[in-house]
Amino acid sequence: MPNVITHKRVTAVLEAEDLQHLLDALIGKGYQVCGPTLDSGAITYAHIRRVDDLPVGWTDQQEAGRYRVTKNKKKSYFAYAVGPHSWKKYLHPSAHRRFGAKRDGQSFVADEPEKEDVKRALVGVRPCELQAMAIHDKVFAGGPFVDRAYQQRRQKLFIVAVNCSHPSDTCFCASMNTGPKAESGFDILLTEVFSPTRHFFIVETGSQAGDGVLEKLPTGAVSDADMELAEKVNQQAVKRMKRSLNLDGIKEALEAKFDDPRWAQIAERCLACANCTMVCPTCFCTTMEDTTDLSGGQAERTAKWDSCFTLDFSYIHGGSIRSSGAARYRQWLMHKLVYWVDQFGTSGCVGCGRCITWCPAGIDITEEAGILRKKKFAMKLS
Repeated sequence: MPNVITHKRVTAVLEAEDLQHLLDALIGKGYQVCGPTLDSGAITYAHIRRVDDLPVGWTDQQEAGRYRVTKNKKKSYFAYAVGPHSWKKYLHPSAHRRFGAKRDGQSFVADEPEKEDVKRALVGVRPCELQAMAIHDKVFAGGPFVDRAYQQRRQKLFIVAVNCSHPSDTCFCASMNTGPKAESGFDILLTEVFSPTRHFFIVETGSQAGDGVLEKLPTGAVSDADMELAEKVNQQAVKRMKRSLNLDGIKEALEAKFDDPRWAQIAERCLACANCTMVCPTCFCTTMEDTTDLSGGQAERTAKWDSCFTLDFSYIHGGSIRSSGAARYRQWLMHKLVYWVDQFGTSGCVGCGRCITWCPAGIDITEEAGILRKKKFAMKLS
């Protein structure tokens, strides 16, 4: 995976009006550049070529069950939190062909999907999303069974991360130790800074590939005053966060409340719509769909995103194991904060707040985990 070799960081200043040079340098090195853009009233990720493709001068307002984009007074490039899309759409697509088979006489000949030759540069990756990618690295490429398609996409990735300056009301990455300042996992890291007289970026490299791109940019030397302003951006981002999740003993606390009636109370609000799993940057569950043509001469298997909120997800011959909404919500929250630790040695939550924002009922994982932690007695869930 990228950025695992110890690298001596290079730091420089890039004036805001020169940001296009970064995109040009990436395109010049053969990367398809993907980044945030404004589309259909939301900040989403798409193919970009110009800085004008970015949501310049826009910010977002997020609360439980609510999302809006509004104009920003400053001509900022990255003054918003995360939107409904995560970068897993490029690394772990919502639908991807696993293999096919064609009839050859009385037998079949199998074929694997063609290798992707696309090199992608992701621009605007937030620290919480870097941690989500690190989690997926463990899931798909860190064990004995490697997802080769994921590995190929990951190895061709160039990451331009951006320290978060405007967390939303639903963010809680500071309490998860996943932001708002990035520490690793990037090729280039940007911090957007406004002073009374300047608009500029502090640029840090995190890999040799990042050094190569930085050499193409019209950068200047960094002063102590510049670094102080950048540090203030990070400090203010921490202060803006209104939510937190106490991780101390959370695994044991939730395990003790497995049969608590609170799960049923949550289910009275939960629509089992699976929005939380679709917007989550770490959820990776899939189902396999087999199709064949009418002649029976060709068949394909496709992996598609699935969710633990669907009845079919836990279906075993005879019925679904988790038939109630309470059991399905419990599975989701417990997988994030308990089972994931058992499986991969890390929490499955990075504190991005998407599940809170995009839940139609405004169910808040930080609130529910806090309530379950504080309850003294666990009663059996009927």
